[in-house]
Amino acid sequence: MSDFYEPWDKLIRLVILGKVFQVPENNTLLRQFQYLSEDVGMGRYCWNGECRYCEVHFERPGDPLEYPALACRVRGFDGMRITKLAPEVRYNLSDALAAAPLEAEEASEPPAGPSPPSGE
Repeated sequence: MSDFYEPWDKLIRLVILGKVFQVPENNTLLRQFQYLSEDVGMGRYCWNGECRYCEVHFERPGDPLEYPALACRVRGFDGMRITKLAPEVRYNLSDALAAAPLEAEEASEPPAGPSPPSGE
């Protein structure tokens, strides 16, 4: 599946309907969604903006406005919050959305990192 993606070096954080995901940078949202669920590749998308089956609404960090976009046209960025999904996208991501942690759950977990010294 790596042939589908633009070159990337790291994963970035997206919040989709309150669920937290890590996806490859430098890719369109629709490709990032496909990274989360292979079912996206079998959806009824035209991949060129004509069908509008991939319409989403998103927020930028620190910006209270909500922006409409087509997931096949806009690149996902670190901290992007997807607030609305077209029914086709929601259907294709349903398993990934059900399995992902809520943003609130992620915030309540201690940060991952090295363990403190044991005092030896």
